[in-house]
Amino acid sequence: MGTIMGGISTLSLARWHFGITTVFHYLFVPLTIGLGMLVAVLQTAFYRTKDPAYDRMTKFFGKLFLVNFAIGVVTGIVQEFQFGMDWSRYSTFVGNIFGAPLAIEALLAFFMESTFLGVWIFGRGRVSERIHLMSIWLASLGTILSAAFIVAANSWMQHPVGFSIDPVSHQAVMTNFWAVMTNSTFLLAYGHVLFSAFLTGAVFMLAIAAWHLRQGHDLAGFGKAARIAIVATLITAVGTMFLGDSQAKQMEQQQPMKMAAAEALYNSAYGASFSLLTIGDLSGQPIFQVRVPHILSVLATNTWNGKVQGINQLQAEATAKYGAGSYVPVIWVLYWTFRIMVGLGILLFVVGGVGLWLMKRKRLEQSKHFLRFASWMILAPFVANSVGWIFTEIGRQPWVVYGLLKTSDAVTIIAPGYVAASLVGFTSVYTLLAVVEIGLMIRLARVPTPVLSDTEVDALPELIY
Repeated sequence: MGTIMGGISTLSLARWHFGITTVFHYLFVPLTIGLGMLVAVLQTAFYRTKDPAYDRMTKFFGKLFLVNFAIGVVTGIVQEFQFGMDWSRYSTFVGNIFGAPLAIEALLAFFMESTFLGVWIFGRGRVSERIHLMSIWLASLGTILSAAFIVAANSWMQHPVGFSIDPVSHQAVMTNFWAVMTNSTFLLAYGHVLFSAFLTGAVFMLAIAAWHLRQGHDLAGFGKAARIAIVATLITAVGTMFLGDSQAKQMEQQQPMKMAAAEALYNSAYGASFSLLTIGDLSGQPIFQVRVPHILSVLATNTWNGKVQGINQLQAEATAKYGAGSYVPVIWVLYWTFRIMVGLGILLFVVGGVGLWLMKRKRLEQSKHFLRFASWMILAPFVANSVGWIFTEIGRQPWVVYGLLKTSDAVTIIAPGYVAASLVGFTSVYTLLAVVEIGLMIRLARVPTPVLSDTEVDALPELIY
């Protein structure tokens, strides 16, 4: 931006500021969506069977869901203020479009989930079983709708549709709200976000249930939770991979530079190979590579010998269309985030498959090795979600709105010292919140559920409702 403090520009600080805030917030969002749905499934199972084990699991994982929801709300609200603080020129340019889905998210989805979550928390024993069950399903639906409007706004940044540029103000103006909400990028991205969120909740539940099964805690309750989580893990892992593959083909059409950078493919190729591993320089002269012939063409074009465009050719096209400058994102970031995301997705699919195999043979509770490994997997979906969003956002650079507004033209014109002070403050507070959140979640997750006596079990419906 020309305003430099100690060699660090306002733009660089603002990007770090928003990046840290966004990644931190997104640690909680998928778990809120996924775990909320699974808590609703557990309560539905109790409603239908009256098995007290399902009720214990509903209460147990419900507490973890509520803690995560609370932290997610706080970080999400703060994040939105950064559009005006650090990215005011972006807000001015796209406010007529970007503001609509955000406003609907707050007025409809957020109020919906918070209202019905309040009924679920305070309505136990005060409303009927059916109303209480309905409240958690509606709260879960609220989180799903909330994600829809946020992803729609982000998808418009990736692939702008349904707009025109005002000739006087030079601002983007929405001309077709339906086009924004049916954006082809949104439809695939939203599906991918939902499946990955459900996968996050399933792996989280499986990991905690597996730990308790290893400790011998409430085998009936945590055994049921583990079985539900294993089935959910397998189904959602398949859905996540299928939609991710569809997104890759769409990405080759809409943002070919992102695909080329993710593969460090410098020159266009037919029947392009896929790099499983590269050691050394990603600029075209690696020390060691493991490549699979034709797979990149299959991934990008769904054909064996399809053409995949290269970085050099795409850079030349972008320069001719948009003017001088670099249109190549940070290659090493895209290369490794893509592989970490895909690798973890495959690993979680294997976990679900092995778990289902053990279930079918009635050996789940006795398989200590699987239970131990499943417990270790608790961090895997969070890492995959984070690197996935990093890949998506950094791969769009240098654009903040693809083809319309560069990131360097979107930042607020302000002295870097102000952004630096805010960055330090936000990071410090968020680090504290992370410590509190992790400590509280671990404490709650390690507490065994109380197993009721036969007399208490017989009286359970009357005691609770």
